Amino acid sequence: REVLDEDGWLHTGDIGLWHTGGRLKIIDRKKNIFKLAQGEYIAPEKIENVYAKCKFIAQCFIYGDSLNSSLVAIVSVDQDALKAWASSQGIKYKDLEQLCNDPRARAAVQAEMDALRGFEFAKSVTLVLEPFTMENGLLTPTFKIKRAQAKAYFAKAISNMYVELTTSDSS
Repeated sequence: REVLDEDGWLHTGDIGLWHTGGRLKIIDRKKNIFKLAQGEYIAPEKIENVYAKCKFIAQCFIYGDSLNSSLVAIVSVDQDALKAWASSQGIKYKDLEQLCNDPRARAAVQAEMDALRGFEFAKSVTLVLEPFTMENGLLTPTFKIKRAQAKAYFAKAISNMYVELTTSDSS
């Protein structure tokens, strides 16, 4: 397929945002954009980049689809930050996996992730110890998340988060 159209425009597949002064900021790839059930379009890389600035987050995968009205997140935790937080809170745990499954840890991570509002906010979070790597098939050689592979890899966690959200919404 030609990347230049008949008018001379170059089609890269990038989604950009024009800033004052004529600067262009690339915020995502067209193929990554999806729509939530209520019709809002989501640029997940933009959201992941905001969340990556949170102290507990080493890496983040944002997921949503047209069947659901909210986003969920898989967070590969910064283990040192999580351990320091648990120590400061007096939380005892036998291993980091137990700490990741502790509702207090999830709540602390979500509280730290409050930089976004409305439909861009991840309403549920699953904390994982394993980093996203090329070796486990979750990253490209340029360190971008392989979204289809991440969706398959974390399918059970994603499903559990949506079940949890549905249960909490109906109570």
